[in-house]
Amino acid sequence: MSGLSAFSRPRAGRCGALALTLVTTGVAAAQLTCPLPGGERPAAGDRPAALAPAAAHDAVVEAAARAEADGKSGADAAEEAVSRSGDRWGTVYDPEEYAAFEQALDGRYTGVGLRVRARADRAVEVARVQEDGPADRAGIRPGDLLRAVDGRTVTGLPSAEVVRLLRGGADAAPGSRVVLATERAGGSRVRTLSRARLHTESVTVGRLPHGAVRIKVSAFTKGSGGEVRSALAAAPDRAGLVLDLRGNSGGLVSEAVTAASALLDGGLVATYDVRGEPRALHARPGGDTGRPVVVLVDGTTMSAAELLAGALQDRGRAVVVGSRTYGKGSVQMPTRLPGGAVAELTVGHYRTPSGRRLDGRGLAPDLEAGTGDAAERAETVLSGLGTPS
Repeated sequence: MSGLSAFSRPRAGRCGALALTLVTTGVAAAQLTCPLPGGERPAAGDRPAALAPAAAHDAVVEAAARAEADGKSGADAAEEAVSRSGDRWGTVYDPEEYAAFEQALDGRYTGVGLRVRARADRAVEVARVQEDGPADRAGIRPGDLLRAVDGRTVTGLPSAEVVRLLRGGADAAPGSRVVLATERAGGSRVRTLSRARLHTESVTVGRLPHGAVRIKVSAFTKGSGGEVRSALAAAPDRAGLVLDLRGNSGGLVSEAVTAASALLDGGLVATYDVRGEPRALHARPGGDTGRPVVVLVDGTTMSAAELLAGALQDRGRAVVVGSRTYGKGSVQMPTRLPGGAVAELTVGHYRTPSGRRLDGRGLAPDLEAGTGDAAERAETVLSGLGTPS
C-alpha cells in the first residue's frame, strides 16, 4: 500500500489520510492529516475566511439536521457547510468511511499486503510486500511492476487510487477476490488473490552502514509508540539512533507522545488548545537520554510526526536533518451528526515546547539534506555528537 490511508474509498474532494486522535484526561480530540495534491498549501485567497470554531461546529450540525428532516443526506449538507466554513482541515465521513478510518488508526485494514509507489515513468512499482500476506504468498516481490487491478490499467494513476482498487472499497470483505497483472524482467503474470484482514507495519528497524540504528515510523497507529520504545531498548547501548519520520502523514497523537517518552526523561512535549482552553502533553519519565539522536524529516512529514520532531528539537534531544516539514498543526474533534455521519472540525492548534506554531509553516531542520544523502548526513552528524554511530 502507498502510505497509510484511512479510507479504502475516498470520496471526491475529501481527505484520504490518517486522523490523529488525542486522548488526555477524559478529552478526546482528533487531528486530521489531509495533504493537498502535490503537497501544496492553499493560499488564503483560495478559500473563504474561516468561521470561529464554535460557529462552524453549530452551522455544520444544523445543516445536517435540516437536511435529515427534509429527507435529504445529512452528510452531503454537512460537507457543503464545512466547505463554506473556511475550515481547511474540516471534513465529513459517512458511517462506512468512519468505520474504515477507525480501523486504520487501530493498524488494521482489508487488502492484499502491498505498498506501491509511482515511478517517474508513470509505472506503478511494488515498493514493499507484507510478510505472509496474500501478495507475498502469491509470489509478488518488491520491484515488480503492477500493470492492472481487476482489468483496469493502473499506469499513470496516483498511488492513492491504486490503493483504493487493491482494497476494493469500504465494504470489501476478507476473502473477496482481486485480479492483479504484474510484470517482472519483461515477463507478465496474472494472479487472483483473496483479500485478508491485515495489520499495518508502521515501525521498521534496521542498521545503517556505520552501525547506527534506524527506526522508521511510517504512521502513528495503535501500538507504534510502544514499538519504538521496544526497538530502542533492544538497540546496542552505544549505537546512535536515526529516527526516520519522512513520509509520515500522522496518526495517533498519544502514540507520538509515547515515542517521545522513549527518548525524554519526562517534561513537555507540546501544548495545544481546544476552543481557547490551553492544555499540555507531557512525556513520561525514564526515557533513554544517553544516545545521540538524529530525526529525518521532509515535506511529507506531517502532524503528529511534526509534533514529535518539534519536541525533540526544542528539548535539545535530537538534531533534525532533511527539509522543511509540511506544516499541519491544527486540532480537530469528531462530532456525530444526525443520520450517522461524522464531522471533523478544527477547534485549535498545537505548539512545540518553545511555543512555535507549525500550522502552515512547518518545522525547519537544523541541517538541510536531500532525499539521496539524508541518511549519510545523519550518520555524519551522529559521529560528531561524541558517541560512535
